[in-house]
Amino acid sequence: MREEVEALDIRDVAANWVNAQVLKRQIDERIEALADLSDTPLFFGRLDYLHAPGAEQAEGADGEKFYIGRRHVHDADGDPMVVDWRAPVSQPFYRASQQDPMDVALRRRFGYTGGELTAYEDEHLSDPAEAAKTSRLLQREIERPRVGPMRDIVATIQPEQDEIVRAGLTGTVCVQGGPGTGKTAVGLHRVAYLLYAHRERLARSGTLVIGPNRSFLRYIEQVLPALGELTVRQATVEDLVAQHAEVRGSDDATAAAVKGDARMAQVLRRALYSHVTLPTEPVVVVRGSRHWRIPAYEVEEIVRELLERGIRYGAAREALPQRIAHAVLVRMEQAGEAPDDRVQDAVARNTAVRAAVKAIWPQVDPAKLVLRLLSDPAFLAEHAAGLLTEDEQKAILWAKPPRSVKSAKWSPADAVLIDEAADLIQRTPSLGHVVLDEAQDLSPMQYRAVGRRCSTGSATVLGDLAQGTTPWATRSWREALAHLGKPDGVVEELTAGFRVPTDVITYASRLLPHIAPELTPVRSIRENPGLFEVRPVTGDADVVAACRELLRREGSLGLIAADARVPALAEALERAGLAYLDPGRETTPDVRLTLVPASLAKGLEYDYVVLDEPRAVVDGEPDERTGLRRLYVALTRAVSGLVVTHAGPLPPQLG
Repeated sequence: MREEVEALDIRDVAANWVNAQVLKRQIDERIEALADLSDTPLFFGRLDYLHAPGAEQAEGADGEKFYIGRRHVHDADGDPMVVDWRAPVSQPFYRASQQDPMDVALRRRFGYTGGELTAYEDEHLSDPAEAAKTSRLLQREIERPRVGPMRDIVATIQPEQDEIVRAGLTGTVCVQGGPGTGKTAVGLHRVAYLLYAHRERLARSGTLVIGPNRSFLRYIEQVLPALGELTVRQATVEDLVAQHAEVRGSDDATAAAVKGDARMAQVLRRALYSHVTLPTEPVVVVRGSRHWRIPAYEVEEIVRELLERGIRYGAAREALPQRIAHAVLVRMEQAGEAPDDRVQDAVARNTAVRAAVKAIWPQVDPAKLVLRLLSDPAFLAEHAAGLLTEDEQKAILWAKPPRSVKSAKWSPADAVLIDEAADLIQRTPSLGHVVLDEAQDLSPMQYRAVGRRCSTGSATVLGDLAQGTTPWATRSWREALAHLGKPDGVVEELTAGFRVPTDVITYASRLLPHIAPELTPVRSIRENPGLFEVRPVTGDADVVAACRELLRREGSLGLIAADARVPALAEALERAGLAYLDPGRETTPDVRLTLVPASLAKGLEYDYVVLDEPRAVVDGEPDERTGLRRLYVALTRAVSGLVVTHAGPLPPQLG
C-alpha cells in the first residue's frame, strides 16, 4: 500500500503550483501514516461470524471471517485483508461474550513476541458447551513490560472501555478512573475512533489533546501515530494561553487559588465593561454641505441595546459605528436621499463617528486590563465588590506593581486571566473535539480556558479525583463540567485496574478513606499479584542498591522521590555509576532507570518503581491531604512491582 502511494505521479494532475504542494503534502502524510512499526503486527485478532454482517440470518447462510488490526490493509486488487479496529464489524471483538455472542462463532487472539507470531487462542462464543475463560494472551499483553513510551491498547480494550471509545461525537464524556484503569488510553483511542468515524468534520474543525505537562505529552505522543493518526495537536493548558503572556513568575497557593476561582470571570467582565461610557453629546456627521445630527439619547439607546445583547466587547465595538451610521442613513432617507451600503460604510468611517466610538467604547488590551486589576487596589475593589473578600483582594494584588505589560512577571494563573479577558473581547476559535487528561488538577478558570477551545465542539475529560494535588483540585466532576461549559456531559467510572498489580493497589488504597472516601477502590484484574515490599533503609546507598536489584529484571524502572530529595539521589546514582533519565525521556536497552520528582509522576508508568521516603512526599506539599494524594499517585506508577524504601517513619495513614 505504501509503495502504491510512493509511485503516484502528480506532475500533470494539479491545476497549479499551490494545488500541487497541497497534494504532495497529503501524499507525504499518507506515506508516513503507512510506515512500518517495529515489533507491531498488522493484525491481532480474528472474528468468524455465523452469518455475513448486515445480511439476514437465514438458516444455512454462510458467515464471514475478518482479521482485526490497527489499520485497514488491502491487497493489490483493493480487497480488504485486515479490518480497522474502529470499523463497526470489529466491535464484537471487544464486546462479544458467552452471554451475548453477537453472532460470532469464533474469536481468535494472536500472540506476538518481537513482532513474530508465536501463539493464538480461540473462544467459541456461540458454543454453549464451551465455558467462559480468562484469556491468557490478554493477560500476557496487559502485563507485558513497559519499556519506552506509552503504547496503544487496541488488542486489550475491554467492553466498558469500548463503550466510552465509541461514544458519539456530539456528546461530552467525563471518565473517572483510578490508577491503571486505562483512562488515558481510552481518551486517546476515542480520538482515533472519532477521527475514523467523523474524519471530514474533524479535519475542518481540528482535535486537541491537553496533558498536565511536557513529560506526560512526550510519554503519550506515539500512541496516535501508531494508529495512523498524525494530525492531532498536543498541548498543556499553559501552551493554550501562552499567546497572550509570557509566564516568568509564580503565585503562592493562596493567590493562585483566588485567581483560579470562577468568580474572577465576573470580576474581569465588570472591569472590562466599565470602560463603556454612555454618551452626553450628540454625534454630528458632516457630508458636503449637510450636517446630520444624532442626539445623545438616541446614541445612548444604541449603546444600551448592544450592552443588553451580551455580545463580545470587541464585536459590539465594531458594530457601534455601523449602528450610528444607520441612524444617519435613516435621516438621509427621510430627507429624500437614496443612500446605499457604500454610504453607510463611509459614514461609519467618518471622523466624528470614530471619535464618538473611541470615547464611548474604547479599545481595551486584555493584558493591560489584568495588569490594572492586579496593580490598582481601588480598581480591583470597585469591580470585585460582593465577589471577593478584602483578604482575597489583598492576596492577588502585586506588592510591587510592574511598570508595563512587558516588564510584568506573569504567573500561570495570570495568563489564564488574560486569556479570559481576551475571550470577553474577541471569541476564541473552537475545535471539534478536545481531550483533557489529568483534569482533576485544573482550576475553574483553567476549565473555562479549555471550554473556550471546544465551545461548539465536544470534549473527553479524563481524571481521578483521588489524584488531585493542587489546592484548587476538582471536588466533583459535575462542578468541573459546569465550568467547562458542558453541564450535560455524561460521567462514566472505570474501576477495573489493568496496570497496577493487586498487592500494590491494595496497599495504595489504604489512603482512599483519607483523600477521596466517596470513590470506589480500583479492583485489579491482573492474575500476577506483583512484587511488593516495604523496606527500611539507612541511607541513599540502600536506595541505590534497591534500584540496582530491580534493574536485573526486565523492563523499565522509576525511582520516585519528593522533589527536595531528587538532587541527593541524583548524586548517589552518579557516585554508583548508574545512568538515569529525566521523566518523559524514552528508555533504551542501556538506560532503563528514570529519576522522577513526585510532582511529575502523574500519568507516567514503569515496570518497577522504587518509592523513596513516603513521608517526605507528603511533607513536600502545603497540606496533608494534598500530600497524601501526591503519595497515592507515586504509589500507583508500578506495573510489575513496587519497593517502598524509608529511613524515617511511614505516614500513619498507610497503617
